[in-house]
Amino acid sequence: MSANFIHIESLERLDTLFAESHQRPVVLFKHSTRCGISAGVYREVEHVRADVNVVTIQTHRDISNEIAARTGIRHESPQAIVLSEGEPVYHASHYDIEAQEIEASLCK
Repeated sequence: MSANFIHIESLERLDTLFAESHQRPVVLFKHSTRCGISAGVYREVEHVRADVNVVTIQTHRDISNEIAARTGIRHESPQAIVLSEGEPVYHASHYDIEAQEIEASLCK
């Protein structure tokens, strides 16, 4: 099984994901379609056996900025964040992003 990528295209959807994180952990992945590093890390994130909510920063920078504001985590791309109870319980960027670590944070 591989990741089920779901693209976030509105701030309302982001609100819903933060609310859902109070029921179960939520994976957010900031992705750049113009970055080779991001393309490589995307292939790593494909191995996460869960829903992965993707923010494409070229088209939804407002959503990316809102994630940074709500979590207090400075924007980077690529970047993975796992939310639980509305708070980040995991975050990494660039080549520090590992599918295994994302999955481990979903079990906490």
